[in-house]
Amino acid sequence: MSFSAVPSRICILRKASALLVGCGEAILCFAIFVPLATVYWPVLFHDVGACTREYDIRAAKWCDRVTGEVMARDSGRVTRACFALSLVLGVACLALMWVAPQVRASLFPTYRSVSKVVATALATVTSIVPFAVWDIGIVCLVLVGVACLVRRVRRKAPLAPVFAAACLLISCNAFVFVAWAFNHYAPPLADELGLEVGQYTTDELADATRFYLSQAAERAPLVPRKDDGELVKQDFFELARVTGASYEDLARSYPIFRGPTVPVKALLIWGEPLLYTGHTGMYWAPTAESGVPLNTAKADLPFIMCHEAAHRLGIASEQEANFAAFLACQASDDVRLSYSGYFNAFGYCLNALLRTDPERVQPLLQEVADAGLYEGVVYVLTDREATRAHYQAYEGPVEDVGTAVNDTYLKSFGESEGVRSYGLVVDYLIAWNGRG
Repeated sequence: MSFSAVPSRICILRKASALLVGCGEAILCFAIFVPLATVYWPVLFHDVGACTREYDIRAAKWCDRVTGEVMARDSGRVTRACFALSLVLGVACLALMWVAPQVRASLFPTYRSVSKVVATALATVTSIVPFAVWDIGIVCLVLVGVACLVRRVRRKAPLAPVFAAACLLISCNAFVFVAWAFNHYAPPLADELGLEVGQYTTDELADATRFYLSQAAERAPLVPRKDDGELVKQDFFELARVTGASYEDLARSYPIFRGPTVPVKALLIWGEPLLYTGHTGMYWAPTAESGVPLNTAKADLPFIMCHEAAHRLGIASEQEANFAAFLACQASDDVRLSYSGYFNAFGYCLNALLRTDPERVQPLLQEVADAGLYEGVVYVLTDREATRAHYQAYEGPVEDVGTAVNDTYLKSFGESEGVRSYGLVVDYLIAWNGRG
């Protein structure tokens, strides 16, 4: 017997090492032990070193083939599971939209409280950055999706996994949106505030218009302005922190306003496109982020921020979110907020008066100006014109589409007036002005 036929200590160590590697790879599938037995049979008759090299080649090829088959099979299962779950969530969304009006009486006020707890948790997590996570996230996900599709096309791999992931992501977001939108069926905010809201007369509308103009005119000269009277552009993120916490004072008197107080978010990417759709903000329920475009009109900005922050509190109705924003602004010690609140309240009432009795508008404006508020009235009307001109630059066919989509959404969740519900805040404003 030659010396080479006797395994040395080194050969034995090499054999043990190879065996350990083989066992590690065998975890993928129990059946791998069969080919391992075949591979190691030559140990009885050949040099251990040669056996190890043979094992390395044969076992590696076998494992690659088995692993590929397992991964392909698992990928197919995951893909089918994603499509199935997407379908289930889609059906669940439609079912919930149908069920919600039927069970609204048994849902509240508990549902709104639960909604705020969830929103507070999500908003706290996403508040680590000053911009909307979903705003950046959508763009990143689209880029990743496109890159995956291109890679799979080049490799001639199935495209179904990419589409399955996209469907699942969209359906999950839709489900969360629908779950939050249940708050559209909550009892009226007026009930929570003990406010009597009903039909009003033209005289009551004129009185409310006069009151809100007077309040706005008193504050107009106190807001930071340039030498020519134009409003100074405020630090968006500083204002976002102030408005994010603007409901804290109100919450002491009205529990309905308890909830997250984190800053309102900036829409860095989708802000401009959103303005072209005729919208000045958006609440994204899956991340509980109240987002506002950076280029929102100066006089409107604090009010719009408070409006979007109201949605985090489970106040889904646009009419009621507008009124909540007014309450938060008028209760603030920050003149920028109080002016924006009264400025918008006056704007809504003025628009209603122009529709019902336009001949009363000019005498009303003159009356307030003659009451020692001439400078303030001029500032208010100037800011109103500047705001109109600012948004007019975004008007176009895209706005018509955006308005139609929003109108459909609102009507789908019980707001029969659709986009006109924004202006219905006048009912609340007149009731607030006439309260005892």
